[in-house]
Amino acid sequence: MPLFMDRHYIEGATPEEVAKAHHEDMKIQSRHHCKALTYWHDEDKGMAFCLIEAPSAAAVRGMHKEAHGLIPNQIIEVDGAAVAQFLGRVIDPDKEDGSPMTESPFRAIMFIDMVSSTDITQALGDTKALVLVHTYRNIVRKALVDHGGREVDRAGDGFLTSFRSAYTASVCAVEIQRQLYKYNESREDGILLQARIGIGAGEPVQDGDALFGSTVNLVARICSYGGSGQIISAKVVKDLCRGKDVSFKSLGPQMLKGFDEPIDLELIEW
Repeated sequence: MPLFMDRHYIEGATPEEVAKAHHEDMKIQSRHHCKALTYWHDEDKGMAFCLIEAPSAAAVRGMHKEAHGLIPNQIIEVDGAAVAQFLGRVIDPDKEDGSPMTESPFRAIMFIDMVSSTDITQALGDTKALVLVHTYRNIVRKALVDHGGREVDRAGDGFLTSFRSAYTASVCAVEIQRQLYKYNESREDGILLQARIGIGAGEPVQDGDALFGSTVNLVARICSYGGSGQIISAKVVKDLCRGKDVSFKSLGPQMLKGFDEPIDLELIEW
């Protein structure tokens, strides 16, 4: 069956009330040929996101309407593997104490792209260049593991990754750049292994029909805007890191390809 994620605006709802609504869904789900798998609740933002197997979006609405009357504001069809990579689970976690779930679905999204891979191949040849690419990938993946990042997708030399917090994403990005710099210092041939990194943050269901769609699009453009060795972030990342030991320098509003309005960008200094 198709898999859907929906978004509910439920300002003022407690974790206990959201958990109760989830259980009410499960009581009557079979009547709508649905299966309520799990949910995420951001009490501060007054939002809940449900993950449901269902024959259609209409069936999801019908189940919610009968169970508790909380009709979702938006529903999108999603891929289970993508949900697991972005959010870490697709079913309710085992909770022995039966307490409500309070995990926010808000994620920091980071894109890492290797710079000048074609030039490196031309300078070193395919075999030696591949060794360098493997070194780059190992540096990125070790930093992700060390900082709790999830590798969502990899296209060519680019990594799309997800973090539970903007702070850990920022610290991970700094670690990647520092390790690449350290590696470059050890080389004697002048060939530099460099990356550009973009970071943003957002919710899984926004305007559009793709999981984290608008955030992923923005982060990809931010990454493309950056230069070799740079970490560029959306301003929301700086706001979420306020009071933390990450240094930001404002780049002001910048026009990015595909966006009609300028976007406030920040340079993370390392």
